[in-house]
Amino acid sequence: MLLLRRAVPLSAFWRLNDQAQLRENARLIMRPDDANVAGNVHGGTVLKMIEEAGAIISTRHCNSQNGERCVAALARVERTDFLSPMCIGEVAHVSAEITYTSKHSVEVQVNVMSENILTGTKKLTNKATLWYVPLSLKNVDKVLEVPPVVYSRQEQEEEGRKRYEAQKLERMETKWRNGDIVQPVLNPEPNTVSYSQSSLIHLVGPSDCTLHGFVHGGVTMKLMDEVAGIVAARHCKTNIVTASVDAINFHDKIRKGCVITISGRMTFTSNKSMEIEVLVDADPVVNNFVKRYRAASAFFTFVSLSPEGKSLPVPQLVPETEDEKKRFEEGKGRYLQMKAKRQGQAETQA
Repeated sequence: MLLLRRAVPLSAFWRLNDQAQLRENARLIMRPDDANVAGNVHGGTVLKMIEEAGAIISTRHCNSQNGERCVAALARVERTDFLSPMCIGEVAHVSAEITYTSKHSVEVQVNVMSENILTGTKKLTNKATLWYVPLSLKNVDKVLEVPPVVYSRQEQEEEGRKRYEAQKLERMETKWRNGDIVQPVLNPEPNTVSYSQSSLIHLVGPSDCTLHGFVHGGVTMKLMDEVAGIVAARHCKTNIVTASVDAINFHDKIRKGCVITISGRMTFTSNKSMEIEVLVDADPVVNNFVKRYRAASAFFTFVSLSPEGKSLPVPQLVPETEDEKKRFEEGKGRYLQMKAKRQGQAETQA
């Protein structure tokens, strides 16, 4: 069931009791083409569902007042943890809610639950926060203003503003990687970065795009997850699943007709997890005036599983070059930081 809830815009108090205006309902059962050979639903499939829910609710909200019509485009996805695997035959329930708006952006928080329809058992699989910007239908390069929302408490607005400023700063900090390119290496040794690195080249067609000619964020995220999964599988040669995604930043739109290259490389391994950096480059082959550019980037974390679904040790990565060693240490820092955060949360809940 796809359940979308939104905060109420200043001009729409009269809609408070009209629940049909506030919700969108659907059911989505997980099928074999949504999953890997072990029956676990691809992380990219889940990410695509999350993005679709966010795009619906944010586009609806941004068009809730009279004015220029627009479509909401994904700008960033905050860290997303895959709390529990989803399997073939289960039903995905997605709920989305607008939790903050700035002048030109919308924050949407999304929860995903899976339901075993034979037993009725439900479990939380994902929680995600996404940021959208409204683009004019007349000119998709023009960002419009977002209708404000009413907060039940002043603290909600203040907390939302802090999250907005933090993500804005982090998005700027990722742009230094825009010149980084994954280069192929002949006859690489096992367990090295070059051995497992992978690339996928995809021609952007109409089915990948919005009605206005640029790629759905969910389509890009699904392709990124597929490439990261190939890297992880090549490295450990076992069944692998997505464990988490560090922030996904969308640096620029990808238009219909572009050729995109999604490249993935291992950056860090712990005893039981692998961090993979994924870079998306767009090449407008039909436009000689626009050069190839970095469209999106993210870090994915995967774990290795036995046939019984139990966590397996991961072969340790062997960084060779100075750049690889530097990326390994940066990945280790992110891993330790997140580990400390999880331990702190566990102690607070105890």
